[in-house]
Amino acid sequence: MRNGLLLVAGLLVVWQGLFAFAGAHALSPPVDTVLYLGQLLGTAGFWEHLAETGRAFGVALVLSAALGLGIGLPVGLNRLAANVAEPMLASAYAVPKIVLYPIVLLIFGIGLPAKIAFGAIHGVIPIALFAMSGVRQVSPVLLRSARSLRMGRAQTLRFIVWPAALPEIFSGLRIGFSLTLIGTLLGEMFGSQKGLGYLLMTAIGLQNIPVIMAVTLLLVLFAAAMSVVLLTVDRRLRRG
Repeated sequence: MRNGLLLVAGLLVVWQGLFAFAGAHALSPPVDTVLYLGQLLGTAGFWEHLAETGRAFGVALVLSAALGLGIGLPVGLNRLAANVAEPMLASAYAVPKIVLYPIVLLIFGIGLPAKIAFGAIHGVIPIALFAMSGVRQVSPVLLRSARSLRMGRAQTLRFIVWPAALPEIFSGLRIGFSLTLIGTLLGEMFGSQKGLGYLLMTAIGLQNIPVIMAVTLLLVLFAAAMSVVLLTVDRRLRRG
């Protein structure tokens, strides 16, 4: 807790210093940003943008997790399939996702489906890769024990593979969470008429520094808080 408070204090000092250096045309000071964010949270219009982003991100995250686990778990159980799929997925992950956005727009159009699809595209591959890695790292001794006990495939997955691979799988979900959020916001910035990403892009076009800083602060606070929670759970799973 003390280290966290010191980090926050240090960031606030750096932020204030950058404001003093760059001026009001580039940044707003911390106190003014927090106050303006409070004003935005008191308006119904801002909550509509926030709810839109929340819906898109929530659905995209569920899709990322479902597709990633649906690919990674069964493929990881088959050594040949894993050896073939892993380099293919890694290569696909290296492709800049923004080049796929025109295709996403052609398929889904401008609106909520496109944002969901673009968010899921960002998160699904790392979740799949971590799930594959987790399954492949399950001790062969455990698998042989399951066979000797005549456990079926479903029982082996439930009682042997899943608990052993869960720490690695959760790490993939933690990373997929962050990437899905980024993808959803990018989708809103370039192909939407509602949401925090759209609000941020509009503010950039209008050079509305208070809105830019307030929305950015809100996103940073949310991402940081969730990262702390997910990282804490991740560490407990690995210790357990």
